[in-house]
Amino acid sequence: MSGNVLLNYMPGLKNLLSYEKSWLKQDIKAGLSVAAVALPVAIAYAELAGVGAIVGLYSCVLPMIAYALFGSSRQLIVGPDATTCAVIAAVVVPLSAGNPELHWQLTIVMTLMMGGWCLLASKFRLGALADLLSHPILTGLLNGVAVTIIVGQLGKVFGIQLNEEQVIEKIIALPGRISEGHLLTFGISVLTLVILMAIKTFRRHWPAPLVAIVITTALVWATSAQQYGIATIGGVGFQSGLPVVHWGSFQPALMRDLVIPALNLALVSFVSLMLTARSFAAKNGYDINADAEFRALGLANLMSGLSQGFAISGADSRTAVNDSSGGKSQLVSVVAAVIIGIVVLFFTQPLQYIPVSALGIVLIYASWSLIDLRGLWSLRRRNKHAFRLACFTFVCVLIIGVIQGIGLAVLLGLLQFLRTVFRPSEHLLGTDEHGMIHSLGNTTDIKMIPGVLMYRFNSPLTYFNVAYFKRRVLNLVDGAARQPKWVVIDAVACFTHQDISVLATINELKRDLKSRQITLILAGRKTELTRWFKESRPTMKDDDMILVPDLYLAIRLIHSTESMNEGEQGDVELT
Repeated sequence: MSGNVLLNYMPGLKNLLSYEKSWLKQDIKAGLSVAAVALPVAIAYAELAGVGAIVGLYSCVLPMIAYALFGSSRQLIVGPDATTCAVIAAVVVPLSAGNPELHWQLTIVMTLMMGGWCLLASKFRLGALADLLSHPILTGLLNGVAVTIIVGQLGKVFGIQLNEEQVIEKIIALPGRISEGHLLTFGISVLTLVILMAIKTFRRHWPAPLVAIVITTALVWATSAQQYGIATIGGVGFQSGLPVVHWGSFQPALMRDLVIPALNLALVSFVSLMLTARSFAAKNGYDINADAEFRALGLANLMSGLSQGFAISGADSRTAVNDSSGGKSQLVSVVAAVIIGIVVLFFTQPLQYIPVSALGIVLIYASWSLIDLRGLWSLRRRNKHAFRLACFTFVCVLIIGVIQGIGLAVLLGLLQFLRTVFRPSEHLLGTDEHGMIHSLGNTTDIKMIPGVLMYRFNSPLTYFNVAYFKRRVLNLVDGAARQPKWVVIDAVACFTHQDISVLATINELKRDLKSRQITLILAGRKTELTRWFKESRPTMKDDDMILVPDLYLAIRLIHSTESMNEGEQGDVELT
C-alpha cells in the first residue's frame, strides 16, 4: 500500500520500474545528445544569471535526476532557461550591488524559495495555475525576454561595456560605443556565429553550440588570445574545481525582497514547463499530471539550490533534442546528468578558456528562436484583445523590466477576464421552423415566440454582476415593441453556484416582472435552484416563479398554459 502511494508521488520512478529493454539504446543516444547541447547552454545561461560558469553545471545534475524520478513527462528535460535566468538577473543584480558572493547567495535563496512555492502549489493542487498566464501574455513575455537577452549580450559580442540597466537605454547607447569595440573579440563572435549557422545549414543533427564552443575555446587556448584582450570566463571570476558559497556574511533580512519575485518566477517557470511538457506528451500519446509537474519542478529547484545552482525550468530546446533523438523515458535525463556530473568532477579546467563573446553569441542564437513577431502580429487578425495584451506585455518587459512586466501583464489579463465576467455577452433566443432553439440574428429563419422573451446571460451570476443582469432583463422587457407575458432565463448558462446576493436579486427581478404582469421562468438546473431558493426563501410561493428542467419544457409549459387560458376564455364567452 505504501509502495503504491510512493509511486503515485513519483510517476517518473513508476515509469522506470516498468522500463522496456528495447528503449535502452535510444535513451543512451538521446542522453548523450542532450548532454552535448546542455553543457554549453548551461554555461552560457550561468553568465546570463550573473554567476560563475560552473554554477550552470551545478544547476543540471541533481535537478535532472530529481525530475526523472518525480516528473510525469517522459521527454521533458529540465535545466537552465533563458526566461528564468533573465528574471533572476533582474531581481538579484540590484540587491547584490556588485558583490559577486552576495549575488550567488541571493540566487540560491531565490531558487530555494521558488522550489518551496512550487511544492506548496502542488500540495494545494494548483496545477490549474498553468492557465493563468494566457497565450497572449506568454507570446509577449517570450518576445520581450528574447529581445532583452539579445540586447544584453551585444556588449560582450562587441567587447564594450554597456552599463545601462534597461533595454531601451542600452539600445540608445550602443551606436555611440561601437567604435570602442574590441576587434578580436568581435572576430571571435563572428566565427562563433558562422559555425552555428553552418551547422544549422549543413549538419542539423550536430550539437551546434557545443561544436562552436569547443572550436573557439581551442582557438583561444592555442593562441593564448587572452593576452590580446579577449575576455574568457576564466578572466571574469571562473574558479576551477568545486567552489563553495560562504554564508557567514549573508543578511537574512534580504530574503523579504525575494518572496514575491520567487513566486512570480515559480509561476512563469511552471507555465513554460507545462507548455513544453504538454506539447511533447500530445505528440507521443500520453497525459501530463499538472500537480505532479508542480511538485517535480519544486523538487528539482530545491535540488538546484542545495547544490548551489540557480532556478531551472523545462528546457524546450533540449527536450526537442531528446525527442528527435528517439528518447523514450526519463532515463535520458539520468544519462545526461551523469555525463554533466563527470565534466563537473574531472574536466572543469578547460572551461576557463571559453571566450565570453562566444557565449554571448550562443545566448543570442538560443534567444532568437524565442522571437515570434509573426505570431504576435497574427493575433491582430484573430483576436484584437489578445493582440493588445501581448503587445502590452512585450512593451512592459522592454521598458520596465521582466518582473514588473510580468506582474502588469497578469494584472491586465485578470482585469480583462473580470471585464468579461462583469459585462458578458448575451443573447435573445428564438426558434426555427422545426421548433429548435437558436440565438436571434444568426439567420433570418429564427423568430421570437410571440409573448415570450428568452434570454441567455453568458457568464456565471455572482454578486458583482447580478445587478447588471437584472437591469439588462428589465431594459429588454421595457424596450420590446410588445411587452412579453413570459420571461424565460437560460439558467444553465448563468446559475453555476449558490450565491445569496444572486438569489436575493432574482427575487427582486421576479417582483418587478410580476408588477408588469410578466411571469419569470428559470429553465435548467431545476433541482439545484429549487433547493437554493427554499433555503433562502422558505415561504416563497410556487406561482411566484416557475422552475423547469430546460428551455424546451419551458416553451411547452407556456404553450400549454396559453391554450388552457384561451379555452377558459372561450368558455366564458359561450356562457
